[in-house]
Amino acid sequence: MENPPNDTEAKQIQPNGGKRTKGGIITMPFIIANEGFEKVASYGLLPNMIMYLIRDYRFGVAKGTNVLYMWSAASSFTPLLGAFLSDSYLGRFLTISIASLSSFLGMMLLWLTAMLPQVKPSPCDPTAAGSNCGPATASHLALLYSAFALISIGSGGIRPCSLAFGADQLDNKENPKNERVLESFFGWYYASSAVAVLIAFTGIVYIQEHLGWKIGFGVPAVLMLIAALLFVLASPLYVTRGVSKSLFTGLAQVGVAAYKKRKLSLPDHHDSVDCYYHTKDSDLKAPSHKLRFLNKACLISNRDEEIGSDGFALNSWRLCTTDKVEELKALIKVIPLWSTGIMMSINTNQSTFQLLQATSMDRRLSRHGSSFQVPAGSFGMFTIIALATWVVLYDRAVIPLASKIRGRPFRLSVKLRMGLGLFMSFLAMAVSATVESFRRNKAISQGYANSPNAVVDFSAMWLVPQYVLHGLAEALTAIGQTEFFYTEFPKSMSSIAASLFGLGMGVASLLASVVLNAVNELTSRNGKESWVSDNINKGHYNYYYWVLAIMSFINVIYYVICSWSYGPLVDQVRNGRVNGVREEEELLDIVGKGFEKEDLSAVSKAN
Repeated sequence: MENPPNDTEAKQIQPNGGKRTKGGIITMPFIIANEGFEKVASYGLLPNMIMYLIRDYRFGVAKGTNVLYMWSAASSFTPLLGAFLSDSYLGRFLTISIASLSSFLGMMLLWLTAMLPQVKPSPCDPTAAGSNCGPATASHLALLYSAFALISIGSGGIRPCSLAFGADQLDNKENPKNERVLESFFGWYYASSAVAVLIAFTGIVYIQEHLGWKIGFGVPAVLMLIAALLFVLASPLYVTRGVSKSLFTGLAQVGVAAYKKRKLSLPDHHDSVDCYYHTKDSDLKAPSHKLRFLNKACLISNRDEEIGSDGFALNSWRLCTTDKVEELKALIKVIPLWSTGIMMSINTNQSTFQLLQATSMDRRLSRHGSSFQVPAGSFGMFTIIALATWVVLYDRAVIPLASKIRGRPFRLSVKLRMGLGLFMSFLAMAVSATVESFRRNKAISQGYANSPNAVVDFSAMWLVPQYVLHGLAEALTAIGQTEFFYTEFPKSMSSIAASLFGLGMGVASLLASVVLNAVNELTSRNGKESWVSDNINKGHYNYYYWVLAIMSFINVIYYVICSWSYGPLVDQVRNGRVNGVREEEELLDIVGKGFEKEDLSAVSKAN
């Protein structure tokens, strides 16, 4: 249920016509700068972290990769907790402020691991005679993992709330262009985030490789401090929305109430409005007909016993509002479509192996006299460039051009974009497997089968296409899913909507670890060399990539089924399926066949 404006929101309304005195474009630099600096800082730590764990903490490739998977999973799961605390207790501003402090403290601890020799294993040469290169102790790992935990907590508060907090500043239902403004905001928000990650993958990675870990970890800590200060200093400018106490508790109450009333019969649709409990300001007088078994949670069985003289339910665990029922339905309904994005996130989690590939290849920009080498950890910038390029072209070229040709507003439907992104992810893994087959054959033919650290005479620029495809996949599916959740969920669940894609990334990190361990276990039996061996030239990373490619193709089919089952979107229903069958047929001609017509509806309103 959407909350009525609190005191802070009321101050943004002027009696002369409803103009906002808070929020708006002026707040964007502070919100986006906070998110951007956080991403520069946190993502700047990721590309070379496997090398830090291998060289300074003596982890193997498999163990180090699993640690990074767990860290990535934690950073993706904590946004759900951050969204819950934000929507139910703290509010978005306070949540982001606390999270920024946590990220800063975590980066300071990580910086200390580089600055203080006694907090990690002593340097040694494992090839030297009589050297004692023992593993990291429990105390060494405790400090390292504490730094990871604080950074993850910070990410959990900033990432789900910043997007929703920025949308709060621009969302104005009285503006006829509101839907277009929000769509443009989502795209440009991700583009600016992409630029931040691009800076991390280039500037921070370059500092780490050329100036060492002490400065390489110190710079992100300073950037995180700047991010927190900028965000807090702009606090008088922000629109802040009220919180809905115990949002998840309210959802749990729906399930309990529906179970308690499971034996009741639902009334006939035509005369059922007065039979359901709803608040006076609610637009939902009766619940929808999907997932009808939950409707019993808001069904009034005995008005005198269930509703007090003030009009409120006496026991929320037995009678819930229609709004709460619809909130739970919205969450349940999106789970199948949400799950389709997990496979794409598993594919993008293969950065460790891509880093090892790039390290073993010729990274010169030109093979004829050029001495500059692209840092192995910087190849992820091609993913970000592709993502940002698509956002800009789609917003500034594709939409205006298609709208001009058709004579009315046009955009690809959100479900079509998500599906195309998943197909791009499948192509990325197929290309990755093909390139790795060529790289491995080259290494063996050049006599490097037993030399995993040797540089093969094979240009690392062959890795660029797979990074570009990953970027396009993320631009289509990640942005599409976030927009899909935000528009399908009630406003009271907007932070949760923003955190769901991140939750999928957390699940993906855990599943990626499961897949990696399974492949490692199955392929190393009977003394055989594992497909994911520490020796990249003896292993078969290409076979591992083909496994992921096959799983990705199956996921595309699964998505088409889920998309068809979901039915029309909220905006399609609200707008009477937009402009009817004629427009859908035109879109079929534009984008081709393969999806249900309702998935190809142009859902933009007039600009």
